Amino acid sequence: MFREVLRAKIHRVRVTRTDVDYEGSLTLDADLIRAAEAWPGESVEIYDVTNGNRFRTYLIEGSSGSGEACVNGAAARLVSVGDLLIVASYLLVPDAGGPPRTGPWARGPIVVHVDERNAVREVHRGSGPPRG
Repeated sequence: MFREVLRAKIHRVRVTRTDVDYEGSLTLDADLIRAAEAWPGESVEIYDVTNGNRFRTYLIEGSSGSGEACVNGAAARLVSVGDLLIVASYLLVPDAGGPPRTGPWARGPIVVHVDERNAVREVHRGSGPPRG
């Protein structure tokens, strides 16, 4: 048996642009993708903190340092420029009677916090707030 667990999330990234005529996806600043140890093309869940909409798409790498967060395709109708999003990626792990002690999820999910310009502010592991 496997469990699906949070692998990484980018917390409260601000939508900078929408493009309903593009085929689909989320174009995101390459620095954010790297900070979350994600891959272009990786499937992600999007949670719009501003309006409550939720949808699934995939990542496209934007320019490094651009702060870009562009929702493309049909999903562009679900968000507005300025909305705050949580971008979440999940991982299947074997259920061995408890959380894994080794492997990519052993220390918990990667959490990327951004500033008002969508630049990486801090990155930590675990589901709670950063620990000092």
